[in-house]
Amino acid sequence: MNKTLVAALCMGAALSAGDVSARDTLVRQGEYLARAGDCTACHTKAGGEPFAGGLPLQTPIGIIYSTNITPDARTGIGDYSFEAFDNAVRRGIRKDGSTLYPAMPYPSYARISDGDMRALYAYFMGAVPAVSQSNRASDIPWPLSIRAPLAVWRWWFAPSPDTPASPTLQDPQVNRGAYLVEGLGHCGTCHSPRALTLQEKALHDDDGKLFLSGGAPLEGWVAKDLRGSEVTGLGQWSEQDIVQFLKTGRNDRTAAFGGMSDVVVHSMQYLSDSDLTSIAKYLKTLSAQKTQDVSVPARDVDTAQKLHDLQINSLGGRIYADNCMACHRSDGKGYAQTFPGLAGNTVLNDDKADSAIRIILGGFTVPATTSASTAYTMPAFGWRLSDSEVAAVTSFIRQAWNNSGSVINENDVAKVRKSMDINQQRPHGMTVHDGAVSGHFSSNAKP
Repeated sequence: MNKTLVAALCMGAALSAGDVSARDTLVRQGEYLARAGDCTACHTKAGGEPFAGGLPLQTPIGIIYSTNITPDARTGIGDYSFEAFDNAVRRGIRKDGSTLYPAMPYPSYARISDGDMRALYAYFMGAVPAVSQSNRASDIPWPLSIRAPLAVWRWWFAPSPDTPASPTLQDPQVNRGAYLVEGLGHCGTCHSPRALTLQEKALHDDDGKLFLSGGAPLEGWVAKDLRGSEVTGLGQWSEQDIVQFLKTGRNDRTAAFGGMSDVVVHSMQYLSDSDLTSIAKYLKTLSAQKTQDVSVPARDVDTAQKLHDLQINSLGGRIYADNCMACHRSDGKGYAQTFPGLAGNTVLNDDKADSAIRIILGGFTVPATTSASTAYTMPAFGWRLSDSEVAAVTSFIRQAWNNSGSVINENDVAKVRKSMDINQQRPHGMTVHDGAVSGHFSSNAKP
């Protein structure tokens, strides 16, 4: 065979192998970025195929069902060009030109770089299995279901991908953390408050201290303050505390619950230690929203001693001694990495007590991850405690050990209970009717 022909064939094979290698690298990068963006959490319904959509998302205007983003040409995004894909993700514009509901966090995704968008496209088109599953229409009443006004919303509130990012900070690792938190991680979608017109009041720290200062209740859970407050935020947390929480769903201070469990399971546990550290470093640069929230009060030891001696007089304290103290202890410190501490737990200092009420009523399981393989479950107490008793014990833990949460009442509990099916957690023969329990027994601890 001609030597020149052989050389040409060898060179062509080498170039082809190089192209395949580069494509594989891009796909792997895209898979990592899809993890960082937690795409599976919203675009996979319970028991469904990955990325095939159908998950109901509760919004203030009704229920939206996530869409099929597998490369199926008929029901998914298989016929999307890169430009169409980019428009949907970063600009909120569907292939037909209409505007996506902002349940898709395109105001945050506008920060994603061009290179990362190319990698995401390569992954979804080249590695995600195609699933034929038609999209479900939203359950939003007319006239809110009309999409045309969404274009005005997008024009007014969503930044263009061409808009310059936040000013560059001096530390490259902090910059990386800002990119992940403000962009792919879209943390502000849940952790920042929203206006009546449903836009986030701040998309990054330059917009003001409302950014990541805590969100409104969403699907029953309250996304906590991620700023520097020692009372409600991350002021007492070290960088390592944040890294450990994101990687395992727990640390010595608290444990993940609600939607944050999904974020840890589907997204954060797969990020590199370097990226998790970058996120932690960036979050630690955010100052407290309120100056009076900078320092935490001194620890209350009197309540701990009274609980230890079973000399507590309040109804909430007696219920705590009967039902909670074995795991969370008389000093409220719990057991590190197992049963979360309640003393100084910033979730309990939040103005909104919905998350604490929901956990007491329905229980919760701390998710298992690759780095923390044991799942710990708190049992449900809603089947055996009335609304007034749940209000009493919730108020107690929100104020014991110098926690600074406000007192709540039984109406607050009734609203949360109404949104839950407490009878799913009840033992056989026990039934809940409007907060009263058949076969109910009260707290037995004596003052």
